[in-house]
Amino acid sequence: MAPALRGQLQATKRQFARGWDLLRHKGPSQFQFWLIALLIGIAAGLAATCFRLAITFLQTSVYGTPSVTTIHSYAETLPWWMLLLIPTVGGLVVGVIVHYFTPDGRVRSVADVIEGAALNDGRVEKKAGIASAICSWITLSTGGSTGREGPVVHIAAMISSWVSNTIRADGITGRDLLGCAVAAAVSASFNAPIAGALFALEVILRHFAVHAFAPIVVASAAGTVINRLVFGDVTEFKLPGTTTVEFYLELPAFFILGLVCGLVAVVMMRAVFLADDVGSRFQNRMGLPHLLRPAIAGVMLGALAIWFPHIIGVGYETTSRALTGALLWHEAVVFAMLKVIAVAITMGGRMGGGVFSPSLMLGALTGLAFGLIATGLFPEQSGTATLYALAGMGAVAAAVLGAPISTTLIVFELTGDWQTGLAVMVSVSMSTAVSARLVDRSFFLTQLERRNVHLAAGPQAYLLAMFRVQGVMRKPTDSNAADEEACLTMIEQGLFVQAQATLETALPLFDKSGVAFLLVVKLEGPEDTPVLQGALFHVDALKAYNRALAATAEEEHS
Repeated sequence: MAPALRGQLQATKRQFARGWDLLRHKGPSQFQFWLIALLIGIAAGLAATCFRLAITFLQTSVYGTPSVTTIHSYAETLPWWMLLLIPTVGGLVVGVIVHYFTPDGRVRSVADVIEGAALNDGRVEKKAGIASAICSWITLSTGGSTGREGPVVHIAAMISSWVSNTIRADGITGRDLLGCAVAAAVSASFNAPIAGALFALEVILRHFAVHAFAPIVVASAAGTVINRLVFGDVTEFKLPGTTTVEFYLELPAFFILGLVCGLVAVVMMRAVFLADDVGSRFQNRMGLPHLLRPAIAGVMLGALAIWFPHIIGVGYETTSRALTGALLWHEAVVFAMLKVIAVAITMGGRMGGGVFSPSLMLGALTGLAFGLIATGLFPEQSGTATLYALAGMGAVAAAVLGAPISTTLIVFELTGDWQTGLAVMVSVSMSTAVSARLVDRSFFLTQLERRNVHLAAGPQAYLLAMFRVQGVMRKPTDSNAADEEACLTMIEQGLFVQAQATLETALPLFDKSGVAFLLVVKLEGPEDTPVLQGALFHVDALKAYNRALAATAEEEHS
C-alpha cells in the first residue's frame, strides 16, 4: 500500500474515532437539549395560541362583535358612550394590576427580553411578567392600539426562564432556550415559521450562531404546527390577484418609498417616547399613582374611538383594506396619523402590548398613500398601488424592529405573496438605513438606551455593566493587595468607587486619573467616612473585560 494512501486511511480512522467518541459522550446531552427545545417550542406555541384566543374571547365579549377581524366596522354601530367606557375601564384595571404587581408601573415587553438575553443569562422577570401579560391581554381586548407580539414574546421568555432555572442552565444554554421559546411564540402567533426563527436570532439573541440555529428552527416549527392545528394553514392577510413589479424603471420609486417609510417609522417611535416622557412628567407633577395613568390613556383612546374606531385593537381590518386598495388617499393619510397618535397614547399610558402590528398597519397605509401618488403620476411605468402598500408594510415594520431580514420574511409569510421580493427588499433596506441613524437602531434598543442599558453599541459597550467592582477587586487580606499608605492617600484624593459600582463606571476613572488601582469603598451616606473594601487594579479590570469579550465572540461564532 502506498504511503500516501496509508496516511489518508489512518487520518480517516482517527477522524472516525473522534466522531464516535463525540457522539458517545456528547450525543445524549445534545439529544436532551434538542428534546427540551422541542418541548419549549410546544409550550411557547400553546401559550401564544391561548393568548390569541383569549384576546378574541374577551374582545368579543366586551364589544359584542361577532368577529374580531371586522371590529372596526362593527364598532361604528355602537353607542358613543360604549366606545368611551370600554377603554377607560380597561385602562383602570390595567392600572390596578401594574400598581400592585410591578415595581415601576411598567408593562414588560420585547425590550426586557432582549435585556434578559444580553445581561441576565437568558432570564426575565416572572411576577412582573405575568402581570404584564394580563395587562396586555386586557389592553388589546378593550381598545388599546398595540399588537400581541410583544406580550407573547415575554410570555415565551418566562417559560424558557423557568426551564433554564430548573435545569440550572449556563448563560449560553439559557440564551439558546430563550431563542427557542421566542421563535415558537412568534411562529405560533403569526403562522410564520421562517420569520419566527430569524426574529429570535436577529432581534432577541442578536447573532446568528450555528449552534443556536438548529434547535431554534425545531422550536419554531413546533410553534407553527400548534398554530395550524388551531387556525389552519391560512395567511393573516389575503391579497387580490398577483402583485408584480411591471418595469425595472419602477424600482427607484421603492427606494424613495423606503426613505419615506424610514422617516414615518422614526416619527412613530419618537411619538411614543415623547408621550411616555410627557406622561411621566404629568404623573410626577400631579402626584398621580401608577394605577391612574393607564386609565387616563383609556379615556383618551375612547374619546378618539368615538369618531375613529379604526384605532381599536391590533388593526388587521384596516391593514387588510390598505393591502387590497380599498381606501382612498386621504383616508390612508388620516388613518396613518391617527394610528401614530393612538399607539403613542397606549404606550405612553403604560397600557401594554407590542409595536409590530401597529407598524404593519402604519406601513401599509403609508405605502398605499405613496403608491396612489406614484401610480397616478406614472401610470404607464407603474404596477398597482397595493404593491406599494405591501412594500411599505415591511419597510416601516423593519425600521421599528431593527430587523430587516426577519421582517422581510414575515411580510411574505403573512401575505403568502413571494413574487414581490425585490420591491420589498429595496424598501426595507432603505428604511432601516434611514431609521438606524435617527434612533438607536430599533425601537427596543432605544427603549433600553433610555433606561441607561447600552446594548445598541454591542458587547463591547454593555459587558462593562455586567461586572461589579466588588467581584473583581483585591481584598485587603490578599497577598498582592494595595499598599495601606497609598490607600489612605487615595481616599483623601477621592480616588475611589463604591462597591456596587460596575466597570462601566470604573474604567473611565482609570483613563482620567492614570492610576494603577482605585479603592473600593462602602458608603452608608453622603456624609459618612468611606469604609475600605478592597482595591480594583486596572489590569484586573481589563482581564475580566477581555475574558468576557472572548466568551461572547466564542458564543456568537460557534
